[in-house]
Amino acid sequence: MGRAFEYRRAAKEKRWAKMSKIFPKLARAITIAAKEGGPDPSMNAKLRLAIQNAKAQNMPKNNIASAIERAAGKDAQNFTEVNYEGKGPHGVLVFVECATDNTTRTVANVKSYFNKSGGGLVPTGSLEFMFNRKAVFEFEKPEALDLEELELEMIDAGLEELQVDDNTVYAYGDYTNFGNLSKAFEERNIEITKANLQRIPTSPVEFSDEQMVDVEKLIDKIEDDEDVQEVYTNIG
Repeated sequence: MGRAFEYRRAAKEKRWAKMSKIFPKLARAITIAAKEGGPDPSMNAKLRLAIQNAKAQNMPKNNIASAIERAAGKDAQNFTEVNYEGKGPHGVLVFVECATDNTTRTVANVKSYFNKSGGGLVPTGSLEFMFNRKAVFEFEKPEALDLEELELEMIDAGLEELQVDDNTVYAYGDYTNFGNLSKAFEERNIEITKANLQRIPTSPVEFSDEQMVDVEKLIDKIEDDEDVQEVYTNIG
């Protein structure tokens, strides 16, 4: 699998484990999707994905329904999706995706996290080409499924790679093929447990255990912010 893959998996598991903080983030993603494309998941792919990911984290149905209802309410908050890029301790590169109703607050908070770690924000777009944006799907491997056959069948839909860890399959494709891949999995009756767009470093860098202590302090601080949805790094 490689250290980069293992780090991304461990980091995501750690993040999703913070349920008291992650449920509001999942709800915000649902509300944004419902407001943008309507409250019907069958007609709104982004909402369908947000609901799917919420269910994968055992988010209660009434929480999901409430998040959808908030999008149609008169007092619905207007969230803006915005990205920030920065360099942290030991030169680690960090890409931060946010959804906020107050960009002034969010940028001030994110900037302070970097500054206190000895790093700082960099101009928007500076790190864009340091990451490949990928559509990533996860599902539990059915016993009878032939992965080699599936990989060949899914190439036309944009599949680039399949990786297996224990019984979990990770499918990767370019982010522009997210819709095609999602449809292809549905047509094959493969139940996706998680699906999202991730930023994967083009040139991952390894850090020592001592350096990782400083790096993880910064990442934890950023992820704890209620406006932050995802954090990506060039850790290899």
